[in-house]
Amino acid sequence: MVSVVHGNHQTATMITSFRTSVAVFALINLHVGALDTFIAAVYEHAVILPNATGKPVSQENALLLMNKNIDILEKAIKQAAAQGAQIIVTPEDALYGWTFTREKIFPYLEDIPDPQVNWIPCQQPRRFGHTPVQTRLSCLAKNSSIYVLANIGDKKPCNSSDSKCPPDGYYQYNTNVVYDKEGKLVARYHKYHLYSEPQFDVPKKPELVTFNTTFGRFGIFTCFDILFHDPAITLVEDFQVDTILFPTAWMNVLPFLTAIEFHSAWAVGMRVNLLAADTHNVELKMTGSGIYAPHSPKEFYYNMASGTGSLVLAELDSHPRASPDYPPAVNWSVYARTIKPFPVQKSIFGGLVSQDRFNFTELFENEGNLTVCQEDLCCHLSYRMAGKEKDEVYVLGAFTGLHGRRQQEYWQVCTMMKCQTTDRTTCGKPVETALTRFDMFSLSGTFGTNYVFPEVLLTDIHLSPGKFEVLKDGRLVNKNGTSRPILTVSLFGRWYKKDRLSISGKINKSATTYLSISTLLMILALQYIVTI
Repeated sequence: MVSVVHGNHQTATMITSFRTSVAVFALINLHVGALDTFIAAVYEHAVILPNATGKPVSQENALLLMNKNIDILEKAIKQAAAQGAQIIVTPEDALYGWTFTREKIFPYLEDIPDPQVNWIPCQQPRRFGHTPVQTRLSCLAKNSSIYVLANIGDKKPCNSSDSKCPPDGYYQYNTNVVYDKEGKLVARYHKYHLYSEPQFDVPKKPELVTFNTTFGRFGIFTCFDILFHDPAITLVEDFQVDTILFPTAWMNVLPFLTAIEFHSAWAVGMRVNLLAADTHNVELKMTGSGIYAPHSPKEFYYNMASGTGSLVLAELDSHPRASPDYPPAVNWSVYARTIKPFPVQKSIFGGLVSQDRFNFTELFENEGNLTVCQEDLCCHLSYRMAGKEKDEVYVLGAFTGLHGRRQQEYWQVCTMMKCQTTDRTTCGKPVETALTRFDMFSLSGTFGTNYVFPEVLLTDIHLSPGKFEVLKDGRLVNKNGTSRPILTVSLFGRWYKKDRLSISGKINKSATTYLSISTLLMILALQYIVTI
Protein backbone atom coordinates (compact mmCIF):
# COMPACT_ATOMS: atom_id res chain seq x y z
CA MET A 1 0.00 0.00 0.00
CA VAL A 2 1.35 3.42 -0.98
CA SER A 3 -0.03 6.56 0.60
CA VAL A 4 0.42 10.19 -0.40
CA VAL A 5 -1.47 12.76 1.62
CA HIS A 6 -1.28 16.54 1.61
CA GLY A 7 -1.67 18.25 4.92
CA ASN A 8 -0.53 19.87 8.13
CA HIS A 9 -1.48 20.38 11.81
CA GLN A 10 -4.65 18.68 13.03
CA THR A 11 -7.14 18.92 15.86
CA ALA A 12 -6.55 16.71 18.88
CA THR A 13 -9.66 14.58 18.35
CA MET A 14 -8.82 13.83 14.74
CA ILE A 15 -5.24 13.01 15.58
CA THR A 16 -6.30 10.48 18.21
CA SER A 17 -8.73 8.78 15.83
CA PHE A 18 -6.28 8.68 12.98
CA ARG A 19 -3.40 7.43 15.11
CA THR A 20 -5.60 4.59 16.35
CA SER A 21 -6.41 3.57 12.77
CA VAL A 22 -2.77 3.65 11.74
CA ALA A 23 -1.66 1.76 14.83
CA VAL A 24 -4.16 -1.03 14.12
CA PHE A 25 -3.01 -1.13 10.53
CA ALA A 26 0.64 -1.34 11.61
CA LEU A 27 -0.16 -4.16 14.04
CA ILE A 28 -1.94 -6.20 11.36
CA ASN A 29 0.83 -5.54 8.86
CA LEU A 30 3.35 -6.75 11.43
CA HIS A 31 1.87 -10.25 11.24
CA VAL A 32 1.42 -10.53 7.47
CA GLY A 33 4.69 -11.97 6.16
CA ALA A 34 6.77 -9.43 8.08
CA LEU A 35 10.47 -9.67 8.84
CA ASP A 36 11.70 -8.89 12.35
CA THR A 37 14.87 -7.18 11.13
CA PHE A 38 16.35 -5.93 7.88
CA ILE A 39 19.68 -4.72 6.57
CA ALA A 40 19.70 -1.09 5.51
CA ALA A 41 22.25 0.80 3.44
CA VAL A 42 23.02 4.45 2.81
CA TYR A 43 25.60 5.74 0.37
CA GLU A 44 27.45 9.03 0.77
CA HIS A 45 28.23 10.17 -2.76
CA ALA A 46 30.88 12.62 -4.01
CA VAL A 47 28.86 14.13 -6.85
CA ILE A 48 30.42 14.72 -10.25
CA LEU A 49 29.35 18.31 -10.80
CA PRO A 50 28.50 20.00 -14.12
CA ASN A 51 30.87 22.49 -15.67
CA ALA A 52 29.94 26.13 -15.23
CA THR A 53 28.11 27.38 -18.31
CA GLY A 54 26.39 30.60 -19.27
CA LYS A 55 23.37 28.83 -20.70
CA PRO A 56 21.54 25.54 -20.23
CA VAL A 57 23.23 22.40 -21.54
CA SER A 58 21.50 20.10 -23.99
CA GLN A 59 19.33 17.27 -22.71
CA GLU A 60 21.91 14.84 -24.10
CA ASN A 61 24.76 16.44 -22.13
CA ALA A 62 22.63 16.55 -19.01
CA LEU A 63 21.92 12.83 -19.33
CA LEU A 64 25.61 12.15 -19.90
CA LEU A 65 26.49 13.77 -16.57
CA MET A 66 23.68 12.02 -14.71
CA ASN A 67 24.77 8.65 -16.08
CA LYS A 68 28.31 9.27 -14.83
CA ASN A 69 26.93 9.74 -11.34
CA ILE A 70 24.57 6.77 -11.68
CA ASP A 71 27.58 4.65 -12.71
CA ILE A 72 29.02 5.29 -9.25
CA LEU A 73 25.70 4.76 -7.50
CA GLU A 74 25.27 1.49 -9.40
CA LYS A 75 28.44 0.07 -7.86
CA ALA A 76 27.24 1.04 -4.38
CA ILE A 77 23.77 -0.41 -4.99
CA LYS A 78 25.19 -3.71 -6.22
CA GLN A 79 27.64 -3.85 -3.34
CA ALA A 80 24.87 -3.21 -0.82
CA ALA A 81 22.66 -5.89 -2.36
CA ALA A 82 25.52 -8.36 -2.35
CA GLN A 83 25.88 -7.78 1.40
CA GLY A 84 22.21 -8.51 2.00
CA ALA A 85 20.77 -5.01 2.12
CA GLN A 86 17.06 -4.81 1.36
CA ILE A 87 16.96 -1.04 0.87
CA ILE A 88 19.46 1.69 0.03
CA VAL A 89 19.19 5.48 0.25
CA THR A 90 21.30 7.71 -2.01
CA PRO A 91 21.78 11.45 -1.36
CA GLU A 92 19.95 14.58 -2.38
CA ASP A 93 21.34 16.20 -5.58
CA ALA A 94 23.38 13.05 -6.23
CA LEU A 95 22.84 13.03 -10.00
CA TYR A 96 23.74 16.60 -10.94
CA GLY A 97 24.64 18.81 -7.98
CA TRP A 98 22.94 21.88 -6.56
CA THR A 99 23.97 25.16 -8.23
CA PHE A 100 21.36 25.94 -10.87
CA THR A 101 18.88 28.50 -12.11
CA ARG A 102 15.42 27.40 -13.20
CA GLU A 103 16.53 27.42 -16.80
CA LYS A 104 19.76 25.51 -16.23
CA ILE A 105 18.17 22.68 -14.26
CA PHE A 106 15.46 22.05 -16.85
CA PRO A 107 17.45 19.67 -19.15
CA TYR A 108 18.03 17.40 -16.13
CA LEU A 109 14.34 17.00 -15.29
CA GLU A 110 11.89 14.24 -16.18
CA ASP A 111 8.14 14.02 -15.71
CA ILE A 112 7.65 11.61 -12.81
CA PRO A 113 4.16 10.09 -12.59
CA ASP A 114 2.15 9.35 -9.49
CA PRO A 115 3.08 5.85 -8.18
CA GLN A 116 -0.58 4.86 -8.39
CA VAL A 117 -0.12 4.35 -12.15
CA ASN A 118 1.49 0.97 -11.34
CA TRP A 119 4.62 1.42 -13.45
CA ILE A 120 7.88 -0.49 -13.80
CA PRO A 121 10.01 1.83 -15.97
CA CYS A 122 12.52 -0.94 -16.65
CA GLN A 123 9.77 -2.88 -18.48
CA GLN A 124 7.90 0.07 -20.00
CA PRO A 125 10.52 2.77 -20.57
CA ARG A 126 8.42 4.90 -22.94
CA ARG A 127 5.07 4.73 -21.19
CA PHE A 128 5.45 8.24 -19.79
CA GLY A 129 7.62 9.87 -22.41
CA HIS A 130 11.37 10.38 -22.26
CA THR A 131 12.41 8.83 -18.93
CA PRO A 132 15.94 7.39 -19.27
CA VAL A 133 16.95 8.22 -15.70
CA GLN A 134 13.84 6.65 -14.18
CA THR A 135 14.30 3.63 -16.41
CA ARG A 136 17.89 3.10 -15.36
CA LEU A 137 17.12 3.49 -11.66
CA SER A 138 14.21 1.06 -11.98
CA CYS A 139 16.46 -1.50 -13.68
CA LEU A 140 19.10 -1.10 -10.97
CA ALA A 141 16.52 -1.91 -8.31
CA LYS A 142 15.06 -4.79 -10.30
CA ASN A 143 18.35 -6.38 -11.33
CA SER A 144 19.80 -6.14 -7.81
CA SER A 145 16.51 -7.05 -6.07
CA ILE A 146 16.74 -4.12 -3.65
CA TYR A 147 14.61 -1.08 -2.82
CA VAL A 148 16.33 2.06 -4.13
CA LEU A 149 15.68 5.67 -3.14
CA ALA A 150 17.11 8.28 -5.50
CA ASN A 151 16.75 12.06 -5.66
CA ILE A 152 15.98 13.52 -9.10
CA GLY A 153 14.12 16.47 -10.59
CA ASP A 154 10.45 16.39 -11.56
CA LYS A 155 8.76 18.71 -14.06
CA LYS A 156 5.03 19.22 -14.31
CA PRO A 157 3.52 21.30 -17.16
CA CYS A 158 0.96 23.98 -16.26
CA ASN A 159 -0.78 26.84 -18.05
CA SER A 160 -2.34 30.25 -17.53
CA SER A 161 -5.51 28.72 -16.09
CA ASP A 162 -3.37 28.05 -13.00
CA SER A 163 -2.73 31.44 -11.39
CA LYS A 164 0.45 30.13 -9.72
CA CYS A 165 1.90 28.54 -12.85
CA PRO A 166 5.49 29.78 -13.31
CA PRO A 167 6.13 31.95 -16.41
CA ASP A 168 8.08 29.14 -18.09
CA GLY A 169 5.01 26.86 -17.96
CA TYR A 170 6.39 24.21 -15.61
CA TYR A 171 6.46 23.39 -11.95
CA GLN A 172 9.88 22.01 -11.06
CA TYR A 173 10.32 19.93 -7.92
CA ASN A 174 13.18 18.51 -5.89
CA THR A 175 11.96 14.91 -5.84
CA ASN A 176 12.63 11.56 -4.20
CA VAL A 177 11.61 8.36 -5.94
CA VAL A 178 11.59 4.82 -4.57
CA TYR A 179 11.66 1.63 -6.66
CA ASP A 180 10.94 -1.76 -5.14
CA LYS A 181 12.73 -5.05 -5.77
CA GLU A 182 10.79 -5.54 -9.02
CA GLY A 183 11.72 -2.06 -10.23
CA LYS A 184 8.24 -0.67 -9.64
CA LEU A 185 7.83 2.99 -8.71
CA VAL A 186 6.31 2.83 -5.22
CA ALA A 187 6.84 6.34 -3.86
CA ARG A 188 7.37 9.92 -5.03
CA TYR A 189 7.97 12.86 -2.72
CA HIS A 190 8.35 16.55 -3.60
CA LYS A 191 10.53 18.45 -1.12
CA TYR A 192 8.58 21.12 0.76
CA HIS A 193 11.11 23.14 2.74
CA LEU A 194 13.59 24.37 0.15
CA TYR A 195 16.90 25.89 1.23
CA SER A 196 18.34 28.35 -1.30
CA GLU A 197 17.01 26.35 -4.25
CA PRO A 198 15.74 28.89 -6.84
CA GLN A 199 15.65 26.15 -9.48
CA PHE A 200 12.74 24.42 -7.73
CA ASP A 201 9.17 25.25 -6.75
CA VAL A 202 7.52 24.70 -3.40
CA PRO A 203 4.60 22.22 -3.53
CA LYS A 204 1.23 23.67 -2.61
CA LYS A 205 1.12 21.61 0.58
CA PRO A 206 3.46 19.24 2.42
CA GLU A 207 3.20 15.71 1.04
CA LEU A 208 2.95 12.86 3.52
CA VAL A 209 4.39 9.94 1.59
CA THR A 210 4.56 6.40 2.96
CA PHE A 211 4.90 2.88 1.57
CA ASN A 212 4.74 -0.57 3.13
CA THR A 213 7.14 -3.48 2.81
CA THR A 214 7.58 -6.85 4.50
CA PHE A 215 10.21 -5.16 6.67
CA GLY A 216 8.24 -2.17 7.88
CA ARG A 217 6.40 1.00 7.00
CA PHE A 218 8.51 3.79 5.51
CA GLY A 219 8.17 7.57 5.28
CA ILE A 220 10.16 10.03 3.19
CA PHE A 221 11.35 13.61 3.40
CA THR A 222 14.42 15.58 2.31
CA CYS A 223 17.19 17.59 3.99
CA PHE A 224 15.81 20.88 5.41
CA ASP A 225 12.40 19.22 5.95
CA ILE A 226 13.78 17.58 9.09
CA LEU A 227 13.75 20.88 10.97
CA PHE A 228 10.00 21.39 10.61
CA HIS A 229 6.79 19.78 11.82
CA ASP A 230 5.42 18.77 8.44
CA PRO A 231 6.02 16.38 6.93
CA ALA A 232 8.61 15.02 9.36
CA ILE A 233 6.78 14.90 12.70
CA THR A 234 3.42 14.01 11.17
CA LEU A 235 4.84 10.96 9.41
CA VAL A 236 6.11 9.55 12.69
CA GLU A 237 3.31 10.53 15.05
CA ASP A 238 0.21 10.23 12.88
CA PHE A 239 1.26 7.72 10.21
CA GLN A 240 3.29 5.52 12.58
CA VAL A 241 6.12 4.88 10.15
CA ASP A 242 8.86 2.57 11.36
CA THR A 243 11.69 4.03 9.31
CA ILE A 244 12.38 7.41 7.69
CA LEU A 245 14.32 7.59 4.42
CA PHE A 246 16.28 10.84 4.38
CA PRO A 247 18.41 11.96 1.43
CA THR A 248 20.24 15.21 2.13
CA ALA A 249 22.89 17.65 0.95
CA TRP A 250 23.75 18.74 4.49
CA MET A 251 26.38 21.37 5.21
CA ASN A 252 27.73 20.80 8.72
CA VAL A 253 27.32 23.65 11.19
CA LEU A 254 28.79 23.41 14.68
CA PRO A 255 27.93 23.24 17.50
CA PHE A 256 24.41 21.76 17.06
CA LEU A 257 23.82 20.98 13.41
CA THR A 258 26.50 18.65 12.14
CA ALA A 259 24.82 15.90 10.13
CA ILE A 260 25.61 12.88 12.27
CA GLU A 261 24.97 14.82 15.48
CA PHE A 262 21.52 16.17 14.66
CA HIS A 263 20.22 13.30 12.54
CA SER A 264 21.06 10.71 15.19
CA ALA A 265 19.49 12.97 17.84
CA TRP A 266 16.32 13.32 15.76
CA ALA A 267 15.99 9.53 15.52
CA VAL A 268 16.33 9.22 19.31
CA GLY A 269 13.99 12.14 20.01
CA MET A 270 11.31 10.79 17.66
CA ARG A 271 11.99 7.13 18.55
CA VAL A 272 12.15 6.00 14.93
CA ASN A 273 14.69 4.49 12.52
CA LEU A 274 16.38 7.05 10.26
CA LEU A 275 18.45 6.29 7.14
CA ALA A 276 20.40 9.45 6.28
CA ALA A 277 22.48 9.71 3.08
CA ASP A 278 24.51 12.90 2.69
CA THR A 279 26.35 14.20 -0.33
CA HIS A 280 30.13 14.36 0.06
CA ASN A 281 31.85 17.67 -0.66
CA VAL A 282 34.66 18.65 1.69
CA GLU A 283 34.87 22.24 0.43
CA LEU A 284 31.25 22.82 1.41
CA LYS A 285 31.58 20.82 4.65
CA MET A 286 29.17 18.20 3.36
CA THR A 287 29.71 14.83 4.99
CA GLY A 288 27.88 12.75 7.53
CA SER A 289 25.70 9.76 6.70
CA GLY A 290 24.31 7.17 9.02
CA ILE A 291 21.86 4.49 10.04
CA TYR A 292 20.20 5.49 13.30
CA ALA A 293 17.93 3.49 15.59
CA PRO A 294 15.49 4.91 18.17
CA HIS A 295 17.88 4.23 21.04
CA SER A 296 21.31 4.83 19.51
CA PRO A 297 23.29 5.23 16.26
CA LYS A 298 23.97 1.93 14.51
CA GLU A 299 26.62 3.00 11.98
CA PHE A 300 27.75 6.37 10.67
CA TYR A 301 30.31 7.96 8.38
CA TYR A 302 31.97 11.37 8.71
CA ASN A 303 35.17 12.16 6.83
CA MET A 304 36.52 15.62 6.02
CA ALA A 305 39.87 14.20 4.88
CA SER A 306 38.70 12.11 1.94
CA GLY A 307 37.29 13.22 -1.39
CA THR A 308 35.34 10.03 -1.96
CA GLY A 309 32.06 8.65 -0.70
CA SER A 310 31.33 5.59 1.39
CA LEU A 311 28.75 2.83 1.81
CA VAL A 312 27.25 2.30 5.27
CA LEU A 313 25.26 -0.81 6.26
CA ALA A 314 23.55 -1.90 9.47
CA GLU A 315 20.80 -4.17 10.73
CA LEU A 316 17.65 -2.55 12.13
CA ASP A 317 14.42 -3.67 13.75
CA SER A 318 11.69 -3.68 11.12
CA HIS A 319 9.09 -2.59 13.67
CA PRO A 320 11.00 -0.85 16.45
CA ARG A 321 7.84 -0.08 18.46
CA ALA A 322 7.38 -3.84 18.91
CA SER A 323 10.97 -4.34 20.07
CA PRO A 324 11.74 -4.98 23.75
CA ASP A 325 14.53 -2.40 23.39
CA TYR A 326 12.14 0.36 22.27
CA PRO A 327 12.79 3.41 24.47
CA PRO A 328 9.96 4.76 26.64
CA ALA A 329 8.26 8.08 25.97
CA VAL A 330 10.00 11.05 27.57
CA ASN A 331 8.53 13.99 29.46
CA TRP A 332 11.27 16.45 28.63
CA SER A 333 10.67 18.89 31.48
CA VAL A 334 9.38 16.83 34.40
CA TYR A 335 12.73 16.51 36.24
CA ALA A 336 13.82 20.08 35.56
CA ARG A 337 10.53 21.47 36.88
CA THR A 338 10.58 19.42 40.09
CA ILE A 339 13.97 20.62 41.36
CA LYS A 340 15.02 24.00 42.63
CA PRO A 341 17.51 25.85 40.41
CA PHE A 342 21.08 25.28 41.54
CA PRO A 343 22.74 28.40 43.02
CA VAL A 344 24.71 30.50 40.56
CA GLN A 345 28.41 30.00 41.30
CA LYS A 346 29.66 32.88 39.18
CA SER A 347 28.24 35.53 36.91
CA ILE A 348 26.00 34.84 33.95
CA PHE A 349 27.28 36.24 30.66
CA GLY A 350 25.94 36.48 27.14
CA GLY A 351 27.42 35.02 23.99
CA LEU A 352 26.51 34.31 20.39
CA VAL A 353 26.07 30.88 18.88
CA SER A 354 25.75 31.67 15.19
CA GLN A 355 23.42 34.67 15.57
CA ASP A 356 21.53 33.45 18.62
CA ARG A 357 22.27 35.16 21.96
CA PHE A 358 22.72 32.51 24.66
CA ASN A 359 23.06 33.00 28.41
CA PHE A 360 26.16 31.19 29.69
CA THR A 361 27.74 30.26 32.98
CA GLU A 362 31.21 28.70 33.19
CA LEU A 363 32.10 25.30 34.62
CA PHE A 364 34.85 26.57 36.95
CA GLU A 365 35.27 23.46 39.07
CA ASN A 366 36.03 19.82 38.32
CA GLU A 367 32.52 18.94 39.43
CA GLY A 368 29.37 20.77 40.36
CA ASN A 369 25.72 21.61 39.87
CA LEU A 370 24.77 24.59 37.72
CA THR A 371 21.65 26.33 36.45
CA VAL A 372 21.37 28.98 33.76
CA CYS A 373 18.10 30.47 32.54
CA GLN A 374 16.81 32.53 29.65
CA GLU A 375 13.23 33.72 29.95
CA ASP A 376 11.15 30.63 30.89
CA LEU A 377 13.84 28.09 29.97
CA CYS A 378 16.10 26.97 32.80
CA CYS A 379 18.87 24.45 32.10
CA HIS A 380 20.27 22.30 34.90
CA LEU A 381 23.61 20.50 34.78
CA SER A 382 25.28 18.12 37.21
CA TYR A 383 28.75 17.01 36.15
CA ARG A 384 32.08 15.56 37.19
CA MET A 385 35.15 15.84 34.99
CA ALA A 386 37.77 13.10 34.91
CA GLY A 387 40.32 15.89 35.00
CA LYS A 388 39.97 19.56 34.11
CA GLU A 389 42.31 20.68 31.35
CA LYS A 390 43.68 24.10 32.28
CA ASP A 391 43.56 25.40 28.72
CA GLU A 392 39.96 24.33 28.07
CA VAL A 393 36.82 26.19 29.14
CA TYR A 394 33.34 24.69 29.24
CA VAL A 395 30.07 26.53 29.72
CA LEU A 396 26.43 25.72 30.35
CA GLY A 397 24.17 27.65 28.00
CA ALA A 398 20.48 28.38 27.50
CA PHE A 399 18.63 29.85 24.52
CA THR A 400 14.94 30.25 23.75
CA GLY A 401 13.68 32.22 20.76
CA LEU A 402 13.52 32.54 16.99
CA HIS A 403 16.73 31.27 15.45
CA GLY A 404 19.31 33.07 13.32
CA ARG A 405 19.01 35.63 10.57
CA ARG A 406 15.91 33.91 9.14
CA GLN A 407 14.04 34.37 12.45
CA GLN A 408 11.58 31.66 11.45
CA GLU A 409 12.28 28.54 13.51
CA TYR A 410 11.73 28.70 17.28
CA TRP A 411 14.49 26.94 19.21
CA GLN A 412 14.91 25.98 22.84
CA VAL A 413 18.42 24.75 23.64
CA CYS A 414 20.21 23.60 26.77
CA THR A 415 23.87 22.86 26.14
CA MET A 416 27.17 22.12 27.80
CA MET A 417 29.86 23.08 25.31
CA LYS A 418 33.57 23.61 25.02
CA CYS A 419 34.61 27.16 24.13
CA GLN A 420 36.98 27.71 21.23
CA THR A 421 39.69 29.17 23.52
CA THR A 422 40.01 30.21 27.16
CA ASP A 423 38.64 33.60 26.14
CA ARG A 424 34.95 33.49 27.06
CA THR A 425 34.03 35.61 24.03
CA THR A 426 34.79 32.52 21.90
CA CYS A 427 32.12 30.42 23.61
CA GLY A 428 29.72 29.29 20.91
CA LYS A 429 32.20 29.50 18.06
CA PRO A 430 32.98 26.27 16.15
CA VAL A 431 35.45 23.93 17.79
CA GLU A 432 36.33 20.41 16.62
CA THR A 433 38.79 19.03 19.18
CA ALA A 434 38.79 18.59 22.96
CA LEU A 435 40.76 16.83 25.67
CA THR A 436 38.42 16.99 28.68
CA ARG A 437 36.64 13.79 29.66
CA PHE A 438 33.62 13.53 31.93
CA ASP A 439 32.96 10.80 34.49
CA MET A 440 29.36 11.99 34.81
CA PHE A 441 26.92 14.47 33.36
CA SER A 442 23.18 15.03 33.69
CA LEU A 443 21.52 17.74 31.60
CA SER A 444 17.86 18.78 31.76
CA GLY A 445 15.66 21.77 31.00
CA THR A 446 12.23 23.30 31.59
CA PHE A 447 11.21 22.94 27.97
CA GLY A 448 7.91 24.28 26.68
CA THR A 449 7.96 21.81 23.79
CA ASN A 450 7.74 18.02 23.59
CA TYR A 451 10.09 17.94 20.61
CA VAL A 452 13.59 17.71 22.05
CA PHE A 453 16.55 16.01 20.39
CA PRO A 454 19.45 14.80 22.60
CA GLU A 455 22.94 15.39 21.18
CA VAL A 456 26.36 14.25 22.37
CA LEU A 457 29.27 15.17 20.10
CA LEU A 458 32.80 14.02 20.83
CA THR A 459 36.18 15.33 19.78
CA ASP A 460 36.97 15.15 16.05
CA ILE A 461 33.20 15.07 15.30
CA HIS A 462 32.32 11.60 16.51
CA LEU A 463 29.26 10.09 18.13
CA SER A 464 29.16 7.96 21.26
CA PRO A 465 26.84 4.97 20.70
CA GLY A 466 25.93 3.25 23.94
CA LYS A 467 27.57 5.92 26.12
CA PHE A 468 24.55 8.04 26.97
CA GLU A 469 20.81 7.66 27.48
CA VAL A 470 17.69 9.73 27.97
CA LEU A 471 15.70 9.04 31.12
CA LYS A 472 11.90 9.20 31.16
CA ASP A 473 12.00 12.38 33.23
CA GLY A 474 13.92 14.27 30.54
CA ARG A 475 17.51 13.97 31.79
CA LEU A 476 20.30 13.32 29.29
CA VAL A 477 22.92 11.31 31.19
CA ASN A 478 26.10 9.42 30.43
CA LYS A 479 26.50 5.73 31.15
CA ASN A 480 29.14 2.98 30.98
CA GLY A 481 31.97 4.99 32.47
CA THR A 482 34.14 7.92 31.49
CA SER A 483 33.42 9.55 28.17
CA ARG A 484 35.81 10.33 25.38
CA PRO A 485 36.63 14.07 25.21
CA ILE A 486 33.41 16.02 24.73
CA LEU A 487 32.66 18.95 22.42
CA THR A 488 28.96 19.40 23.26
CA VAL A 489 26.17 17.78 25.24
CA SER A 490 22.89 19.37 24.18
CA LEU A 491 19.14 19.13 24.40
CA PHE A 492 17.99 20.74 21.15
CA GLY A 493 14.32 21.67 21.26
CA ARG A 494 12.01 22.77 18.46
CA TRP A 495 8.83 24.63 19.43
CA TYR A 496 6.97 24.37 16.13
CA LYS A 497 3.87 26.23 17.29
CA LYS A 498 5.98 29.35 17.80
CA ASP A 499 7.59 29.29 14.36
CA ARG A 500 7.30 32.36 12.19
CA LEU A 501 6.51 30.51 8.99
CA SER A 502 7.92 31.20 5.56
CA ILE A 503 6.12 30.98 2.23
CA SER A 504 6.86 27.26 2.17
CA GLY A 505 5.56 26.88 5.71
CA LYS A 506 1.96 28.08 5.64
CA ILE A 507 0.69 25.01 7.41
CA ASN A 508 -1.67 26.17 10.11
CA LYS A 509 -4.99 25.52 8.33
CA SER A 510 -7.22 22.65 9.40
CA ALA A 511 -6.54 19.29 7.84
CA THR A 512 -10.06 17.97 8.25
CA THR A 513 -10.43 16.97 4.63
CA TYR A 514 -7.18 15.12 4.24
CA LEU A 515 -7.48 13.27 7.50
CA SER A 516 -11.03 12.19 6.74
CA ILE A 517 -9.99 10.85 3.35
CA SER A 518 -6.88 9.15 4.70
CA THR A 519 -8.80 7.59 7.56
CA LEU A 520 -11.30 6.18 5.05
CA LEU A 521 -8.45 4.78 2.96
CA MET A 522 -6.98 3.21 6.08
CA ILE A 523 -10.29 1.52 6.92
CA LEU A 524 -10.53 0.15 3.40
CA ALA A 525 -6.95 -1.11 3.61
CA LEU A 526 -7.69 -2.81 6.91
CA GLN A 527 -10.76 -4.52 5.45
CA TYR A 528 -8.68 -5.76 2.54
CA ILE A 529 -5.90 -7.13 4.75
CA VAL A 530 -8.30 -8.85 7.12
CA THR A 531 -9.96 -10.69 4.23
CA ILE A 532 -6.76 -12.05 2.65
